[in-house]
Amino acid sequence: MEKEIFKGGAMLSPVPPVMVSCGDEENRNILTVAWTGTMCTNPPVTYISVRPTRHSHSIISETGEFVINLVPSKLVSVCDTCGVKSGRDIDKFQEFNLHHEKGSKVDAPIIKECPVNIECKVREVISLGTHDVFIADILAVQVDKSLIDKEGKIKLWKADLIAYAHGSYYTLGKHLGDFGFSVRKKKKARR
Repeated sequence: MEKEIFKGGAMLSPVPPVMVSCGDEENRNILTVAWTGTMCTNPPVTYISVRPTRHSHSIISETGEFVINLVPSKLVSVCDTCGVKSGRDIDKFQEFNLHHEKGSKVDAPIIKECPVNIECKVREVISLGTHDVFIADILAVQVDKSLIDKEGKIKLWKADLIAYAHGSYYTLGKHLGDFGFSVRKKKKARR
């Protein structure tokens, strides 16, 4: 396979496009972010990268809270529009008929139409250039009951979540295996 040096920037892809909600009843907003992820499991820590010019940047900086809302495919258009229209100009909850309620551990609103809501409290902000990274403790995770099986395991594949790769949105594809499947001993079939 022949390779070439690519000069187009970051190449880690696909990434999860999420709708980040922030603020309170008086001053709330939704921001689309594709640069997010898990940093640590114990304690649970996550991050979002936000341009300082974005309206939500100042809200998150003031409140120190936000909610990462995972996006199902039925909300892909709303997710995209929340990324290109500013909350300075419109109330995105009202504009897109999204329902909100205060988080269980934070004052920031959750988006009820999203199947998973991750409530976060900022622990540190790192300025890296074009973006500031908000590193946050995960205080609570709300999951739609339809995604939890009888054993209490989350079946995230049922949420029909979207992915983002180089300017395009996709749904997640077929199941290829579970963690550790490549090294697990195969059970012998009973005869």
